[in-house]
Amino acid sequence: MAMKRLLLLLKPFNVSAPPPSQTHPQVLHFLDSRHKMHHEAVNFCQAIVKKKSVQWKAVLRNNLSEPIKDVDMVVTVGGDGTLLEASHYMDDTIPVLGVNSDPTRIEEVEKFSSEFDATRSTGHLCAATVENFEQVLDGILEGQIVPSKLTRIMTSVNAHQLSTFALNDILVAHPCPASLSRFSFSINSLAPSPKTSPRVNCRSSGLRVSTAAGSTAAMHSAGGFPMHILSQDLQYMVREPISHGAVSDFMHGLVEHDQKMDTTWSSRRGVIYIDGSHVNYSIKNGDFIQISSKAPVLKIFLPHQLLQLKNT
Repeated sequence: MAMKRLLLLLKPFNVSAPPPSQTHPQVLHFLDSRHKMHHEAVNFCQAIVKKKSVQWKAVLRNNLSEPIKDVDMVVTVGGDGTLLEASHYMDDTIPVLGVNSDPTRIEEVEKFSSEFDATRSTGHLCAATVENFEQVLDGILEGQIVPSKLTRIMTSVNAHQLSTFALNDILVAHPCPASLSRFSFSINSLAPSPKTSPRVNCRSSGLRVSTAAGSTAAMHSAGGFPMHILSQDLQYMVREPISHGAVSDFMHGLVEHDQKMDTTWSSRRGVIYIDGSHVNYSIKNGDFIQISSKAPVLKIFLPHQLLQLKNT
């Protein structure tokens, strides 16, 4: 399909002011540098797009409120956060290209490691930076680069499907991190079947479920394993379980592409967090939550190195 209509979705330009304890000149210089780099990247991307035979418009990601329609492609300029936010407004028909506007510089992180955190943007899912944006964009417009399909998470509460599909992960937990989460779950076939898995009763700090794309983020930090980027399975982990005996064998595992996780929430209050804290849904005692990988996929132009990893 010819790419004739492009939407540039931009990370906002504002930079949060540092607290009084971090007004060291080097911190201020670092923040100013981040703002400058992002601003220059946005201007650069817009200048490149202007040269192409396409119609385009630019929108700040904070101004998104409706599903993205009537475009052939979305280009996000920011980092993984901007791409994640865009994905929440996209179905499986429009591809997205992420441009990392301010990549982390390893030498900078090492230089200032004893003074402050000089990490910039990871851009794990971003296939371009200003260094190669025009080359990647030309490859897409000429049909030489094609999008991959990433699995997302579909979640329903009491048979009501939530409107947001998770690209990275969901966390089901009590709204207070110091409070205990009580729930039970079983993993069953999506197809009608008389067989069901054992129901596992949990007391813990919550339940995290990730996609392959999200398996290198919080899931990996918690002790999970990285998955092939194109895997259709989900990985789950019960966070900090209070368990004994054989039940511990079920605290971490997979929900395969033809399975679902059926969960009953047994605490008075709870929240389902989708791809971080900004998108969340409240739940209550007795709510039935179903989790599977049957959400519409996200079409995305992935970094070459991620596609290589699937065969290692």
